[in-house]
Amino acid sequence: MANETFDLVVIGAGPGGYVAAIRAAQLGMKVAVVEKNATLGGTCLNVGCIPSKALLQSSHLFEETGHDLAAHGIVVGAPTLDFAQMMKRKAEVVGATTKGIEFLFKKNKITWLQGMGRIDAAGKVSVVGPDGAVKDTATARNILIAAGSEVTPLPGVAIDEKKIVSSTGALELAQVPKRLVVVGAGIIGLELGSVWRRLGSDVTVVEFLDRITPGVDDEVTKFLQRALTKQGLKFKLGSKVTKAETSDAGVTLTVEPAKGGAAETLQADIVLVSIGRRPYVAGLGLDKAGVKLTERGRIAVDAHFQTSVPGIYAIGDVIDGPMLAHKASEDGIACVETLAGQKGHVNWDLVPSVVYTQPEVAWVGKTEEQLKAAGVAYKVGKYPFTADPRSRANGATEGFVKVLSDKATDRVLGVHIFGAEAGTMIGEAGIAMEFAASAEDIGRVCHAHPTVNEALKEAALAAWEKPIHL
Repeated sequence: MANETFDLVVIGAGPGGYVAAIRAAQLGMKVAVVEKNATLGGTCLNVGCIPSKALLQSSHLFEETGHDLAAHGIVVGAPTLDFAQMMKRKAEVVGATTKGIEFLFKKNKITWLQGMGRIDAAGKVSVVGPDGAVKDTATARNILIAAGSEVTPLPGVAIDEKKIVSSTGALELAQVPKRLVVVGAGIIGLELGSVWRRLGSDVTVVEFLDRITPGVDDEVTKFLQRALTKQGLKFKLGSKVTKAETSDAGVTLTVEPAKGGAAETLQADIVLVSIGRRPYVAGLGLDKAGVKLTERGRIAVDAHFQTSVPGIYAIGDVIDGPMLAHKASEDGIACVETLAGQKGHVNWDLVPSVVYTQPEVAWVGKTEEQLKAAGVAYKVGKYPFTADPRSRANGATEGFVKVLSDKATDRVLGVHIFGAEAGTMIGEAGIAMEFAASAEDIGRVCHAHPTVNEALKEAALAAWEKPIHL
């Protein structure tokens, strides 16, 4: 291909880019996708969401086999970890998923241009190889930037992906570390910390703030930390890592109180740096093309995802909003539908979030802290899984559902779930809130019995008036 013309050229084949490309092709556009990696799917499918969930599932089963089956009358000896097989399964899950996207590209006649995408001007994209040479060029009526994000570096702690690793390296460890220090108590750090703790690591989490999971409802956060501590994770909150020294023996971290004080050292075999992610905008040619950034370093876009340059659009992690794969996908669909003359829209206020620890945490909408700060009068309805028959039968009674509703209108403003199937349950709450449901609406919907979703019904009834089973 030499300077072929397309209706749309997408830069990046992650959950935002590849979904946008498929939807654009469905709408009749001639589409090309520029992707620098050897496989499609971006960070999420290759070194993020999918492999981490595969290891979370495997490690959960290992933990369950060793500790929880006897209560069900299933007596087995201590399980033996076949680490190589566990990692092999993870790779197979990733491979099957990325190959599925390749199939969808072929099915929808999407051209894949392998290399780094660089915008030379409106309507002009170069495909750059690892050596910096231009491999190909493409002309496009519209360009969509879906380049995603990268790990935020930590000053004084150089990631080598051997002893000091990012989330990518933490998914490819050659063996279970005896001592793991996780820097950052956000979602990624807690999920990967949970994986290696279940498999036998002594895990310490160092967090700059005085709490874990920033942005999560305070009450839920307290219960999550209590559960993870009970499982064996250790927390050093209000602390910052200022230096890391590697040796044959491992890593020595210097840790200081965030508010000042005496330093101490921590010894680790592996250190996972997980303090967040930043938009991937380097090398895209944004300056040359005239694409403006926000003060936070993200690409500035209007309500229809158009940048400061007509014909150049951006979605997902490179723009404002939560850095989540499913948000990026919805951005992409809305953007290309708008290009096709339809009415694309994404409600960022109702993008659900999930922490895939055990128990899980999931939420959509506002937290109590946000409602208080905004001066909104609200009601709280809570229902514990200890009162839910299916949860009791499953042996998974830790946690609760919390529904926040407007005191005057009963409209649901936020739903927060801490429990074994929270990530699955939150979908119902999102749908209800998208259609402006009241707590009474959810409470009056007939839910199948016995299911864990009945806990959401009961929490909604509690917010509206009174639960039946509490």
